[in-house]
Amino acid sequence: MNIIKIILMLSISSCWLSPVAAQTDFDSERAFEDLVAQCDFGPREPNSKGAEAALKFYRDTLEPLADEFHLQNFLQDDPYGDRQLKLTNVIARFQPEKTQRIILCAHWDTRPRAEYDEYFPNKAMIGANDGASGVAVLLEIARQLQNAPVNPGIDIILFDGEDYGKSGDLQYYLLGSRYYVNHPYPPLAQQVILLDMVGDAELTIKVDPVSYRSAPRLIEEIWLLGAEIGYDQFQLQVGSSMYDDHVPFIEKGIPAIDIIDFEYPGADNKYWHTHDDTPDHCSPESLDAVGNTLLSWLYQQ
Repeated sequence: MNIIKIILMLSISSCWLSPVAAQTDFDSERAFEDLVAQCDFGPREPNSKGAEAALKFYRDTLEPLADEFHLQNFLQDDPYGDRQLKLTNVIARFQPEKTQRIILCAHWDTRPRAEYDEYFPNKAMIGANDGASGVAVLLEIARQLQNAPVNPGIDIILFDGEDYGKSGDLQYYLLGSRYYVNHPYPPLAQQVILLDMVGDAELTIKVDPVSYRSAPRLIEEIWLLGAEIGYDQFQLQVGSSMYDDHVPFIEKGIPAIDIIDFEYPGADNKYWHTHDDTPDHCSPESLDAVGNTLLSWLYQQ
């Protein structure tokens, strides 16, 4: 049975589900404050002052919450200049002794150019949705995990260098996740869930076919749970195929999915890679839909 038939069947079945009463303590307002705080640092592209400030913020937030905390530093020759890029993956581990593990991840860097912006295409962008939103959800999930641990061990990873490449130059995207899959912290995770562009105030999360081929059951569980809780943002419809930080894990044989809204704010994607990617185009309600659904799923594992 092909993906479209499966998704249509699940879409029909989800209509009969009644909302569940129990929800988590995910604080979407606090998560939105984290989104804004990251944007207040300015652009967070490699080697920038904004990146330095953001790293301190992530460390100050995550290190007291996690059982293990690591800054995974590495260097990359700048493909567009004569300098070296100083890159850092931020890793917060919960119950690191457990062999059953799940990676929750997002990218924290922002794009050093906004090539689709009408007025300033060569200026670095602040990336409210494309960068800060996924991180904001994970910071709040980390707070919840400290207060109420889940059964599997969790690795929260914020990847650097996801968005560095120029348009179409795919070898210089996904720098942090590519580095991590070759230098992982054991025990290795059996599943990976990536959050990217999850803050759009008009959030619509469709299914990335790359993710579905990798982990169909995981997609179905999370999307149906979101619908069961009452979030219509999760739509079991085929969306765009994504080349994102889940791909290096899939290439290593690890099931991985991308929770992403690649219609920002609609099908024309007019805010993507522009200077309109700002907090006023994001919302706490969208962070709540993703954060509460994902955390609810984790407590079922």
